[in-house]
Amino acid sequence: MTQISGDDIESPNQEPARQVPDEAGALMDSALMDVDQPFSGDRWSLVLPHRERLVHIARRRLPSTADAEDCAQEALVRAAGFRNLDSHRVGQFLTTTVLRLCVDHHRARMRADRAMARSVAAPSDPGPEDSTCDRAEALWLLDQTRRLRGRERQIMMARAAGRTTRQAADDLSISVKAAEGAFTRGRARLLAASRV
Repeated sequence: MTQISGDDIESPNQEPARQVPDEAGALMDSALMDVDQPFSGDRWSLVLPHRERLVHIARRRLPSTADAEDCAQEALVRAAGFRNLDSHRVGQFLTTTVLRLCVDHHRARMRADRAMARSVAAPSDPGPEDSTCDRAEALWLLDQTRRLRGRERQIMMARAAGRTTRQAADDLSISVKAAEGAFTRGRARLLAASRV
């Protein structure tokens, strides 16, 4: 049986004994306060060990190593500057942040691709100088068809009117093979004339 002395019993009017913090506890509180400060040295030492893991996560989701490193670096900067960062959940915070940055990267790339497709696909009306040049070139080419022989000229004129080689062959009552040969020879003559 243990005996209790009068010193061990506290009376209701008596103040409880105060504990004096030891030096290790004071240093620990000081370190936690430094970790709570955004962009402090202790905060950086808390987040930097996760860098390689973040690059690896981002690299599996992004097309280039440079993009992955940019996302990992951005996640580290955000964590180092986050005001209420829980020092026990830094890894989860960084993982979530880098995954969201990867999604943002893909969304930005898709927006840029859509914008590019719209700008390329937008039909543009030719200016008056383009129309004039096209008309002059067509007239010149039509004039050059006089240099072609009979069948070559007939096939080229049929193709210029929008007929296929098979349709032109049927119209002229010749074989498709003969029509294709005449078209090939006629095109070669016109190309040679345009280079002069």
